[in-house]
Amino acid sequence: MFNPLRKGAIPFLLAALLCCSFSVLADTKNAPEATQAVNNVLDGLHEAASQADLSKYLGSFTDTGVFMGTDDWERWSRPKTLDKYVAERFASGTGWTYKSVERNINFSAEQNIAWFDEITVSEKWGRFRGTGVLVYDNGQWKIAHYAMSVLVPNEAWEKVAEINIKTFAERAKK
Repeated sequence: MFNPLRKGAIPFLLAALLCCSFSVLADTKNAPEATQAVNNVLDGLHEAASQADLSKYLGSFTDTGVFMGTDDWERWSRPKTLDKYVAERFASGTGWTYKSVERNINFSAEQNIAWFDEITVSEKWGRFRGTGVLVYDNGQWKIAHYAMSVLVPNEAWEKVAEINIKTFAERAKK
């Protein structure tokens, strides 16, 4: 039996699929450019930290960006705590040096939010994982959230866990 609604729905569905395919192609087309821009921000952050460049370092973050350190109390937010900590640390002309050796970046469908994970290496402190979120606003990518975690090889986990439990228990007593 002929159904006129079905006949009208087919062109509509084809048009919708065609539009969706163009939007997916547009997102994919811009991905390399956006990926490079995010890489530049993250590499610039690490470079600024290494050179104790306060303006460039803080300029990598949004106005309300957050940096999560490796200790449980280290939640540095802009503008108050992060700006103060970094200014005091960089005032001596020294920062910290971490080099990214592996990085993965993903984007929202609208390509205005990026999230990443990276492995960074410090000659002094070893290997870390950085994870975070960047937002695209006013033509610039900025870090909204960066979390740094110490990497622990599975073979060393038991020893590290003992230190972790003992140290936090001692802190709790103070």
